[in-house]
Amino acid sequence: VPRGGALMSTAAAEAPAAPVEKFRKDYAPLPWEVAGIELSFDLNDGESDDARASTCSATVQLTRREAGSHDLVMDCEDIDLRKVVINDVEVTDYEVADDVLTIPASSIPDDDNLVLHTVSGLAPAANLQLSGLYKSSGMFCTQCEAEGFRRITPYFDRPDVMTTYRVRLEADSKSYPILLSNGNKVETGEVEGKPGRHFAVWEDPFPKPSYLFAMVAGNLGSIADTYTTGSGREVSLAVFSEHANVDQLDHAMVSLKKSMEWDEARFGLEYDLDIYNIVAVNDFNMGAMENKGLNIFNTALTLAKPSTATDADYSRIESVIGHEYFHNWSGNRVTCRDWFQLTLKEGLTVYRDQEFSGDLNSAAVQRINDVRSVRARQFPEDGGPMAHPIRPESYIAMDNFYTSTVYEKGAEVIRMYEALLGRDGFRKGMDLYWERHDGQAVTCDDFRSAMSDANGKDLTQFERWYTQAGTPTVTAEGTLDAAAGTYSLTLSQTCGPSPGQDAKKPFHIPIKVGLLDGATGAEIAPTTTLELTEASQTFVLSVEGLSKDAEVVPSVLREFSAPVRLEYSPPLSDDRLAFLMAYDTDSFNRWEAAQKLAMKVVLAAAAESSSGAELSEPPVALMEAFGKTLASAGTTDNSLLAYTLALPALSELSDAMPVPVDPLALVAARKHVKKALATTHHDALVALYDELTPAPGAPFSIDGEAMGKRALRNTCLDFLNSVDGPARAKAQFDASECMTDKLSAMAGLVAMGKDHPAERDASLAKFYEDADADALVLNKWFSTQAGEFDLEGVKKLTEHPDFTWSNPNRMRSVVSVFAGANLCSFHAEDGSGYEYLAEVVVKIDKINNQAAARLCGVFSLWKRFDEKRGAMMKAQLEVIKNTEGVSKDVYEIASKSLVKTLRSVPRPPRMARMELRPTLFHAPSVAPPGTSSRGAEVQSGGCVVWATSRGVVPGRK
Repeated sequence: VPRGGALMSTAAAEAPAAPVEKFRKDYAPLPWEVAGIELSFDLNDGESDDARASTCSATVQLTRREAGSHDLVMDCEDIDLRKVVINDVEVTDYEVADDVLTIPASSIPDDDNLVLHTVSGLAPAANLQLSGLYKSSGMFCTQCEAEGFRRITPYFDRPDVMTTYRVRLEADSKSYPILLSNGNKVETGEVEGKPGRHFAVWEDPFPKPSYLFAMVAGNLGSIADTYTTGSGREVSLAVFSEHANVDQLDHAMVSLKKSMEWDEARFGLEYDLDIYNIVAVNDFNMGAMENKGLNIFNTALTLAKPSTATDADYSRIESVIGHEYFHNWSGNRVTCRDWFQLTLKEGLTVYRDQEFSGDLNSAAVQRINDVRSVRARQFPEDGGPMAHPIRPESYIAMDNFYTSTVYEKGAEVIRMYEALLGRDGFRKGMDLYWERHDGQAVTCDDFRSAMSDANGKDLTQFERWYTQAGTPTVTAEGTLDAAAGTYSLTLSQTCGPSPGQDAKKPFHIPIKVGLLDGATGAEIAPTTTLELTEASQTFVLSVEGLSKDAEVVPSVLREFSAPVRLEYSPPLSDDRLAFLMAYDTDSFNRWEAAQKLAMKVVLAAAAESSSGAELSEPPVALMEAFGKTLASAGTTDNSLLAYTLALPALSELSDAMPVPVDPLALVAARKHVKKALATTHHDALVALYDELTPAPGAPFSIDGEAMGKRALRNTCLDFLNSVDGPARAKAQFDASECMTDKLSAMAGLVAMGKDHPAERDASLAKFYEDADADALVLNKWFSTQAGEFDLEGVKKLTEHPDFTWSNPNRMRSVVSVFAGANLCSFHAEDGSGYEYLAEVVVKIDKINNQAAARLCGVFSLWKRFDEKRGAMMKAQLEVIKNTEGVSKDVYEIASKSLVKTLRSVPRPPRMARMELRPTLFHAPSVAPPGTSSRGAEVQSGGCVVWATSRGVVPGRK
């Protein structure tokens, strides 16, 4: 762009042939200090969507940090820059190129203090990227993380530039009566000389980076409440939405107040402003955003009432409301120096919201959910071409690194601090971290130093969790010295190569271990934390009270104390796993033993299916174990029982299946095992289902007991659907008084649709009618079909009048579910599913780069599949990568997916008949209560995709 010209880039503009890669090692402090920024928005609706009728006037106070002349270089993307003024003198010889505004040093006064004023023209209605300032359902709103602020005004759009904000919003009084921004509202009124227009002024007294700026202007309804902090300060709370959705806001408000109370009790952290606002937005790339004092949420993570939201929705909303609130300290008051440090705020805050959900509900269920999320999403990511440490060393498009590694694995790394330091020691480290760094932009090293210094513990080696990618494998081998009364446990660790990291140094791994008496099941050594720091170490544990001639049974990796793969040498026998299921005092390891046994059965059946052999019946021992588990109903928590009866998810099975993965064989094997179990235990499943069926008109509740009953009942229904006709599911659908039961029943009917099309079609028609145009309910309607239909059926869904490509929620409800959950259709042998997804990626890239990049990530594991499928997936990556005008977001995913290698999973020995005990069965039509906000399963007819607080996988933030 010529000097003095305007920047008018578009989403479809041709990207550079080789996008620029940024490196952590190149970080340098900004030569300018920002003393404050004032923004004035004049919001208007243009005659057309692309008319730049709205303006942002920005006044930035600058101070030189070092002597000498410097060009003034600011980020500046997709705005019409209309005026640049420095110290009251207009500048015309600036240049805008490659999304950067450069004002030459020759045009900058020698003064140490400068005032820069700019005026930018914006077209929010045409901003389908949903980054910066855009319109959603008639309201103006913003999304600035990671790099959206530069699409509003020229600025230093980086997280280490923290300053105070004063914001003036002006708009039409009738169309936009609600004007919100960060901080506290200090002034409102009518605009003098402009009838029908009003304004509001907001000030945030706490310095913040640009990514936390937010504003909303719209005609919104709301609910209001107050919260009194521990120090006696009253905070005004409000949750906003479209007027029609106000009756779905109560749960969000209750969750917010619970979050505020919990953070005070657990970490001693009070809220610091007078106002806390939440706004629900229909069009949103992410799940939610923690903007200071003005959280903006995807409606999917805000709105809930029994007729529209499932139990999993209620749990997700509670968790994500907490997550964004907890960011007020872990992310806002103390933020990250640069985007390479993203896990500093996100990993820590995920850990905090996991603990919040566990404390409010079932800690055991929450931990199982967290681990399922890590294994189903992060482990494959760590073994794929996009593998990266939780603190990446480089990126092309930062939006591509809102990943499960940064979030979920980052949270596991935080949890390891607590395992090493104890709960009290971890709290000491947190207190020191806030004390040292309040109001600063810091690094992961600063957090590690606070933990180390507060506890006097050397955590130097622990940094390798931040610098090395990959999932370590820990092998455990033990020997008993009965005469000495000791048990020697040898732990060894290895970690395979990752992109750019061929060799790994030993990690610092906390391994929680307990010992059991093999004869009585009594615990003879309580949980202790062993610190594995070398390639191999032997730990000698004291054994007291062991029965004569009894073996010691080790329980290793209790509470999943580290994000590793655990193996035993020799492998645990079926009897030993059954023993752990029965006697282990650690609830996670009891579930884990069941999971491993179930996985053996399904993977053995998948191997038979892949070879073309007839599938053999599951072992009799498995059938008996399932029956014993069913018989325990009424004596154990229903939520845990639902998990115990659930087969491993397809995503976990796929990660565990040896290369090459045969997706169709996996689906067939899982269905075969489920059907066999349902056939053998039909009467018991029916009896339990009937016992859990609520009486007509029974009051609805979202307490743990009620949610547990629904989870277990729908688990029974899922098994029964595999052997019975549609009558039971239809009866439940017709009688359902809540969305959990209704959706579970409809999912079952849709899954049976090939054999019973009339019942399927009737339930879909009724569900659509009852939705009454509710966007979130319609998303469920779309996703249930996309998870079962063939490709032609999926294409027809995108032709439906209620489908739109520009709304991320709606697009993901079809395309993401098809690619992530509909294994049979997506992985069709003719490659048609792959071709379709590539076409969609290219299409969406012209609308929304972030959404397109997440879809493209589905292809990243192509090397794990058979040669034919892998070649077809690779070919589509080549097509995407070489598309003219491809965005840097999509280019990065496609190019890296093509050149990197994957973790190789050795094929386990073929299994014979096994001794089995109660095991884990996945109930695809219902997500058990307490599902993590970052790892919540979106269920669709036996397949699974993973929804996150920042989007739908693949992708984060």
